[in-house]
Amino acid sequence: MAAMVSLQSSMASLSLSSNSFLGQRLSPSLYTFPVKSGDNPCLIVMKLKRWERKKCKPNSLPVLQKMHVKIGDTVKMISGRERGKVGEITRIFRHNSTVIVKDMNLKTKHMKSREEGEPGKIIKVEGPIHSSNVMLYSKEQEVASRVGHKILEDGTHVRYLLKTGEIIDSKENWKRVIKEAEKETEKAAEISA
Repeated sequence: MAAMVSLQSSMASLSLSSNSFLGQRLSPSLYTFPVKSGDNPCLIVMKLKRWERKKCKPNSLPVLQKMHVKIGDTVKMISGRERGKVGEITRIFRHNSTVIVKDMNLKTKHMKSREEGEPGKIIKVEGPIHSSNVMLYSKEQEVASRVGHKILEDGTHVRYLLKTGEIIDSKENWKRVIKEAEKETEKAAEISA
């Protein structure tokens, strides 16, 4: 019984009054938390799609993957429904390691009409393929091979096919790729004009 009386008296002393601390702000010194220095900075994540998150650098740019293929390379599909077909890489996406191969992995796209009276269209566009599903291909010896890296006598770094020893990176190849890209931009400008 004595315990009950002491409990009631302590509860009465805790009754709320107008000068209680509830509803009032705390002073900044009461709720400051120690902040760690940049020993272990957290990675910033960039949102590409609703369901997919990619790691980003601290400047919010996506982390770019190193890839074994470049634009203009001849590749052979080693998996998927296009398996065994040979094509040329036209575009590369390094943030998710995908490539677009000319006339491969065609997807159907429904286009709305842009102007009044113009009908809508159904067109075929090339879809991206993961770079692990393609392998560099030698046209002369008709064989797919992994890629190797070596330094020539003049100090240039080149890629070569391990099975055949054929050098992939050459100045003539790059000049051809640049000329084709310029022709495509000119065609696109003519079509849009």
